Amino acid sequence: MKTRMFLLCLVLAVLVAVPQAFTQSQKIGYVNSAKIFQELPAAQDAQRRIDALSKPVQDSLEAMQRDLQARYEDYQKREALLNDAAKKSEQQKLIELERRMNEFRVQKLGNDGELARETEKLLNPLRERIKNAIATVAREEKYSFVFDKTETIQILLYGDPTHDITFKVIDRLKRGK
Repeated sequence: MKTRMFLLCLVLAVLVAVPQAFTQSQKIGYVNSAKIFQELPAAQDAQRRIDALSKPVQDSLEAMQRDLQARYEDYQKREALLNDAAKKSEQQKLIELERRMNEFRVQKLGNDGELARETEKLLNPLRERIKNAIATVAREEKYSFVFDKTETIQILLYGDPTHDITFKVIDRLKRGK
């Protein structure tokens, strides 16, 4: 009986001690990925290129919107003078114009649109570089886990500033190692 009790206590002590020892050896850090993107010259260049691609599309959409609005206002002024067939024809033209504008918007700016594809093409290599730099710094500094904490996405609700490795990652990326 005493032996069983001793073994039970020993097993309980091991079960309590092992996770505590394991937990104490864990080192957790965090980065601000938005800050890394802001500081990385290649990311700034990519953002300028994305802006340059989106400007003509936005301008075209604004022109289409102004044209639609002008035609709609013109239709409203003339509506009382039109017969039913002419009203229906004008309404169909306005609906078709709006449909084409929305189709253009989706084709250019939608989730699978041209701008989204170009953005992914430009940003994916940068994301990969940043992830590799984070992994390198984490290995060198012996971090077990690294979380992301940005102004918009709060995956980490609190982090001791001494474990913020954002600037080490930025330094690693700028040195090109």
